[in-house]
Amino acid sequence: MTTRDPRAPQLARLAALLADETRAACLLALLDGRAWTAGELARHAGVAASTLSEHLGKLVAGGMLAEERQGRHRYVRLADARIAQLVEDLTAQVAPAGALPPQNLRESSAGSAMARGRTCYDHLAGRLGIAVTDALTARGLLVQDTGFALTGAGLDWFAGAGIALDRAGRRPLARACLDWTERRPHLAGVAGAALCRHALDARWCERIGSERAVRVTATGERALGELLGIDGAALR
Repeated sequence: MTTRDPRAPQLARLAALLADETRAACLLALLDGRAWTAGELARHAGVAASTLSEHLGKLVAGGMLAEERQGRHRYVRLADARIAQLVEDLTAQVAPAGALPPQNLRESSAGSAMARGRTCYDHLAGRLGIAVTDALTARGLLVQDTGFALTGAGLDWFAGAGIALDRAGRRPLARACLDWTERRPHLAGVAGAALCRHALDARWCERIGSERAVRVTATGERALGELLGIDGAALR
């Protein structure tokens, strides 16, 4: 008699949570790394607030979202980086086959902006993320031989750039994340998150629109050119 794998029920519950278009839309929206109100997510998903509230309750109970309340407002965000990685990895697998062509100029512009540069939960993705990853690798600061790893020179580079790396937790220092538009891995993990946070705080990048898209500023072009030798034209 075969003993059932004890992980089977948990996997089934996770699959059930993901097997709904409204909940999937919420998870994808929250990949921007920010907290959203229930009302914002309801408008984004195109459903009534009461319907969305029921879905959020399931995602919170299932451990995929964390909930915070501030006054009368209820905010939700992805529970942690592991959930973001799961959603992004699944997106990378289905995006080529499931992607729909843009229906209008607005959708086309938004899609182009996302492909050029975006946040992937808490790190940089799109052509911008790939350009940074390639530059770090070319300079011997990051190796990709058997997974991503920062070199000693890479650790020195982060310190010299004033980018602190929090190594207290169990999250990997550097991790490869498959980019669903470029079909190549970009830098994630503690180092990827720290670099993205610094880029936004130092105004190297700025968010555009209500989606995850970001663009590199003139300040960012100069900084990335000086620190990593990235051609500004490749960032536009």
